[in-house]
Amino acid sequence: EVQLVESGGGLVQAGGSLRLSCAASGLTFDDYAIGWFRQAPGKEREGVSAIDSSDGSTYYAASVKGRFTIATDNAKNTVYLQMDSLKAEDTAVYYCAYKVTSGVNWYVPLAEYEYDSWGQGTQVTVSS
Repeated sequence: EVQLVESGGGLVQAGGSLRLSCAASGLTFDDYAIGWFRQAPGKEREGVSAIDSSDGSTYYAASVKGRFTIATDNAKNTVYLQMDSLKAEDTAVYYCAYKVTSGVNWYVPLAEYEYDSWGQGTQVTVSS
């Protein structure tokens, strides 16, 4: 069973930075994607960024491109989301999610419905 544990959330002032971590265990497939999603109060969950282990491809929502960076540490089975130049509108609970991509020809990297396993989330609050 895949387990995902997020950490690194907290309170930061606008313009500041945070690095979120997603530690994964129980991975049984070589090819997979890890996505970061967020949900602000009263809003639907949205895709923020994703990375595909098969070729290292990265994906970003337009709202975070240029400010957020996704990266992996394969030795630690951990995916990071470096968030810089944070804005008040980045305030949300951030979740990481896992999708097996072995045998998958095409998928939508930032679509919530694509992902099979989810972490419990970590709160990010950006004060203006």
